[in-house]
Amino acid sequence: MNYRAQQSYLTSQVNTAHPGDLTLMLYNGCIKFMKQAIDSIEKKDYEAKNNYIQRAIDIIDELMITLNMSYPISQNLFSLYQFMKENLIQGNIKLDIQKINVSMNLITELKEAWAQALKQVKSESPNTVTL
Repeated sequence: MNYRAQQSYLTSQVNTAHPGDLTLMLYNGCIKFMKQAIDSIEKKDYEAKNNYIQRAIDIIDELMITLNMSYPISQNLFSLYQFMKENLIQGNIKLDIQKINVSMNLITELKEAWAQALKQVKSESPNTVTL
């Protein structure tokens, strides 16, 4: 698949996805970039590492700004996202794979919980999804 076709497919996928699925896509993208950052550290490709960590941080920023702060859990998620960002920043500065892994493990747990909740909501009301 050429680059333009791939970009067109991804754009279509994002534009037609349910809001809950978009969050899942963000989690998956964040995990992917963290893995790539770790691989880049191991290969001593520090420019790529920085780019991947910045992309993961950008996704976490997006997750933070889309929180509906009228729910108590949102403040907890905000704090957790902030903690992950700090770990990524420190991992980037100190080339600390462990700090990146901590953030990756946390975001993976959130992704799995979100996927379960989304599955349950979709099975209860297949025509409407609002998480």
